[in-house]
Amino acid sequence: MASEMSSLGKKKGLLGFLILSITIIWGYAWALMKASLDFMGPFTFSALRFGTGTMTMFLVLLIFKVGPPPKDKWRHLAIIGLLQTTVVFLLVMYGLRFVDAGKSSVLLYSMPIWSSLLAAKFLGEKIQKMKAAGLTFGMIGLITILGWDVLIDQNMTVLTGEVLIILAAISWGASNVYYRKKLKNITNLQVSAYQMLFGTIGLALAAFIIEWGEPLHLTPKSIYYVLFTGVLASALCFTLWFIILNNIDMVTATLSTLLVPVFGMIFGVVLLNEQLTPNIILGSIFILSGIAISQIFKEKPLPQHIQ
Repeated sequence: MASEMSSLGKKKGLLGFLILSITIIWGYAWALMKASLDFMGPFTFSALRFGTGTMTMFLVLLIFKVGPPPKDKWRHLAIIGLLQTTVVFLLVMYGLRFVDAGKSSVLLYSMPIWSSLLAAKFLGEKIQKMKAAGLTFGMIGLITILGWDVLIDQNMTVLTGEVLIILAAISWGASNVYYRKKLKNITNLQVSAYQMLFGTIGLALAAFIIEWGEPLHLTPKSIYYVLFTGVLASALCFTLWFIILNNIDMVTATLSTLLVPVFGMIFGVVLLNEQLTPNIILGSIFILSGIAISQIFKEKPLPQHIQ
């Protein structure tokens, strides 16, 4: 595996293709997540998606002959799984009931802003001037999106969904900071697989408790949604992401993920007939610019486990 990754690093064109493919898949997955709500409850879909992804991830571990992490790290992996998979996707999927897929992807990918703020608080990382400028841009973007909805739309269900997705972004950022504090010498592949396992357990419990007895329509279309988001958007992309991270610097990799909400908005418009209003476009520009600035001037970039 090491030799394969080394040879891949010499093929910049292939790496660029992989990065573009991953971001397109993740952007497309947002439209599928929204569409899945026509067939089942949000928590049931998440449990099925990440259950499928977990099984695929452990198959990947077997293929690459990657053993389990040390037992003393399992508790920390469970906490990351709770923060990053259970909490994030409980909030995101419920929020998607009220918020368009494109706007949701932009709000969730405000995560680096919260990661930076939490890292300053709990890791003692200094917020330099340019990083502060990036955070300011990001906050202006969030206010542009939310403020417009408060003043013009005044739809409390939409606002509630938006707040839930921002809380999901904060939880994702918290999981990254926790990773930095508690987990070292653990490969990204191990972290992705085991946090997904523990996170799926939380999602399954939530689906069982809250959505037991609710309609579950398993059709070719809904099964496709589960398999695509579970196998491709989660397991396969995580594996490719692990390989990419071993071939390029973290800043470049992180900045490439800014394409995800862009594709999320495009697929939302094309597949779900969502509207791109001026506040969404302007707010998105502010958020993506702010994240780019803050990531470029990071001293120690936070690990990214993107789903």
